[in-house]
Amino acid sequence: MVRDHERRTDRILDAAGELLLRFGYRKVTIEDIARRAGIGKGTVYLHWRTKQELFDALLRRQSIALIVALLERLRADPAEVMPHRMSSSGFLICLDDPLVMALVTGDAELLGQLRDSPHAGQDLIAADQIHDIWARHGLIRTDMPNLRYAMTAVSTGFYLIDDTPESAGIDARAKADSMAHALRATFEPATRPNTDALAAAAAEVAAICEDVIDSYRKQLYSDDGEDE
Repeated sequence: MVRDHERRTDRILDAAGELLLRFGYRKVTIEDIARRAGIGKGTVYLHWRTKQELFDALLRRQSIALIVALLERLRADPAEVMPHRMSSSGFLICLDDPLVMALVTGDAELLGQLRDSPHAGQDLIAADQIHDIWARHGLIRTDMPNLRYAMTAVSTGFYLIDDTPESAGIDARAKADSMAHALRATFEPATRPNTDALAAAAAEVAAICEDVIDSYRKQLYSDDGEDE
């Protein structure tokens, strides 16, 4: 039954994602989503009590995909844990996912009140933990005031400027490389961390990613015991 429940969940969320990108949060209704998914409206309500809960689940699923992709990179190469590489890799992944890009940039027209999605709190906790790991393993400088704020400001700027005339003609890889260079030159020590530090930091960050993925999947796919 669990597998059927998961398939149905994904079917509904696929429909919700298509409609959200076409019409925006405010114009999409539960009836629209049910029709697009080819199921009854009551079936949608077996999963989520409100439209906002449904779309929160959609954003949570997109976050899972992002974190899984980052985790795969970490497992392939521990040096991916370095701030400039993690940040630029996440940027590239987000460029391929318009829903996540909308969330990062705060696209009010598309997301409406979803910009204040409750799962963002867990994301922030994980981000704080990763920042602490970077600091403990010497992956970021210690001589800058308000370092977390400054790093976030620089990284966010690359997302916000992506759809402006300044970004025209620059491909995604080049944009990510520019982000990586800016972060590396500004916020990381001049000396490259040793292999042991990278391996230890990568293992800790991977564990955080796994915990978030597991938590989000349980929230998304907990079986309600109902059949379609």
